[in-house]
Amino acid sequence: MNPLKRLGRRRASVLALLALGALVTPGAATAAPDAPDGVRASTLGAQAAQSGRYFGTAVAAGRLGDGTYTGILGREFNSVTPENEMKWDATERSRGQFTFGAADQIVNGATSRGQRVRGHTLVWHSQLPDWVKGIRDANTLRGVMNNHITTVMNRYKGRIHSWDVVNEAFADGGSGQMRGSVFRDVLGTGFVEQAFRTARAADPAAKLCYNDYNIENWNDAKTQGVYRMVRDFKARGVPIDCVGLQSHFGAGGPPGSFQTTLSNFAALGVDVQITELDIAQAPPNAYANTVRSCMNVARCTGITVWGIRDSDSWRSGENPLLFDRNGNKKPAYQATLTTMGGTAAAQRPDTRSARSAAALPSSFRWNSSGSLISPKPDATHRIAGIKDPSVVYHNGKYHVFASTASSSGYNLVYLNFSDWSQANSATHHYLDRTAIGTGYRAAPQVFYYAPQRLWYLVYQTGNASYSTNPDISNPNGWSAPRNFYSSMPDIIKQNIGNGFWVDMWVICDSANCYLFSSDDNGHLYRSQTTVGQFPNGFTNTVIAAQDSKYAMFEASNVYKVQGSNQYLLLVEAIASDGRRYFRSWTSNSLAGSWSPLAASEGNPFAKSNNVAFPAGTWTRDISHGEMIRAGNDQTLTIPACKLQYLYQGKDPNAGGDYNSLPWRLGLLTQTNSTC
Repeated sequence: MNPLKRLGRRRASVLALLALGALVTPGAATAAPDAPDGVRASTLGAQAAQSGRYFGTAVAAGRLGDGTYTGILGREFNSVTPENEMKWDATERSRGQFTFGAADQIVNGATSRGQRVRGHTLVWHSQLPDWVKGIRDANTLRGVMNNHITTVMNRYKGRIHSWDVVNEAFADGGSGQMRGSVFRDVLGTGFVEQAFRTARAADPAAKLCYNDYNIENWNDAKTQGVYRMVRDFKARGVPIDCVGLQSHFGAGGPPGSFQTTLSNFAALGVDVQITELDIAQAPPNAYANTVRSCMNVARCTGITVWGIRDSDSWRSGENPLLFDRNGNKKPAYQATLTTMGGTAAAQRPDTRSARSAAALPSSFRWNSSGSLISPKPDATHRIAGIKDPSVVYHNGKYHVFASTASSSGYNLVYLNFSDWSQANSATHHYLDRTAIGTGYRAAPQVFYYAPQRLWYLVYQTGNASYSTNPDISNPNGWSAPRNFYSSMPDIIKQNIGNGFWVDMWVICDSANCYLFSSDDNGHLYRSQTTVGQFPNGFTNTVIAAQDSKYAMFEASNVYKVQGSNQYLLLVEAIASDGRRYFRSWTSNSLAGSWSPLAASEGNPFAKSNNVAFPAGTWTRDISHGEMIRAGNDQTLTIPACKLQYLYQGKDPNAGGDYNSLPWRLGLLTQTNSTC
């Protein structure tokens, strides 16, 4: 699923397959059988329809204003699945108060285009409001679950062809049992049966599906656990009509037993559907093999890819879809279409949208907002400043983590909001009240580590520390701090001088994860570990870059530039006038050397001399912050243009104790974008 989709759900085997991605040579798909009656269509949905199937995509309401996106959506697909808009946290955020605006937009649009709709999803342990998670009385939870299913299904009765009634109820690993969740823990494993019986009563005409990931390999314990449940349901007359196999594959594509798995589920008397297909790097042969497996099973009734363009994907850093970031068809598209029996129409390159992949400019200009986020002191938090923000956009909201500063020290705060106009009124959740605990915690960085399906919050405690959380929107879900290192690496001890070890930053490519840090003494350090070992195994600490003390001071950010092999490094410096600003460098490798981009006071990445303040100059410091990313995973991918940067600034006249300075958060928006 796409970063805007939900907490990701990636195959456990992706780790191993990613390492092979560079070695896979996409092969031509074998010749497909003729379409029924010899008809060959030139679009995915039209060709799938020739065999009575659908070919659909996940749709995000927030992208329906994008002409390229909607153009492909209307042309290519005959089914849509709302990406997030029908989930519990989108439809019933408060008990008994339902909101359907975004879901209605998708359903009404699909109806107007003559497309079918899959409903996703009614009962799922994730993206679940806290009020549901907190229920401990079985009768209450059963009533809440039944009411939610009934209300949502009644809203769309007659307009949804298949519903993912229960999503991801089984645990990963070798147990073959259901995972822990509020539903299983309070209601027992019978909650799945209850959900399906309630769904049948709500809409007798809809197909009722169980949907899960990592059930594509027939020999896996998880697959067998789901199979036993479906077999039991069919034997006892529990209403179940289909099994959805999400099919989030690594570059190697489906396992060798994939068609066997589809066939064996179908033999139980249910349809099978490929519900969330994406394949790392989109090798044409891997897509062809997946599609062929479905075409060879009569009861495989449809395929849904999880997003349209690579930039729309929750795995955007892996380019896993059928259309590139500019909306052009990829070789995997041709393989998919021809494997279904279709014939590809010529496509005219979209040179206008291709400009969106333009390289970074050699100089930058920005507009700044006014102060958007201010501290919110309370009886136990006498906060002077809010600093060091980290931000991701997920499920229709900006999620911001920041340091809280006061004369008594530092800790962390979390807030979320849908629009920047709401930022200053958002509730502040103080993380010292969680397992993260009291004491010195500062300079957070947040990202979703897709291989483990966990959010990571990286921060400094005197060491490089982290906490994890399966649900970014739950401030109480963070684990207690753990350390990346047993102690400060020797090379830092040898070079830190009178500085401080600060501002830890993690970024990964397809093989390795890198941890960058600063020392307030002119050195940028880098350690590395493998994707498979993360968060453990950080070794080989080296000086990645160095300059004079104030020219390479602290607050390093490193990003992958979307649509290129370029990485961008930002480091905060202190100018000759004592004000904070950012310099920038680029490299084609996280482990490589860095070349100056906009790296001087005269040509900075961001400094008061290249920032305009239409709402009034509230700061002369452009200090510690973070880019608004194109996704939210460990690749830290940013767009190549129309950049935005959330930063800390302060009253130019403020002075005194550093910890008591009145830092606030504002937003830079690039004004010299070339695309």
